[in-house]
Amino acid sequence: MALDIKLLDIIACPVCKGKLHYNKAAHELVCRFDKLAYPLEEGIPVLLENRARLLSSDEMPS
Repeated sequence: MALDIKLLDIIACPVCKGKLHYNKAAHELVCRFDKLAYPLEEGIPVLLENRARLLSSDEMPS
């Protein structure tokens, strides 16, 4: 199940309230500021800080 891209206009990072970016290859929503990636489960974002993974500097999208 794919993410509804319209969601990106209304949801924000739960930590900093910043914009999230969709990483289609990894099926994650990425906060560039906090360097966190939030998983998608069946197309639904799991926006819980304890479920996010920390991104390494080489994983950061440009």
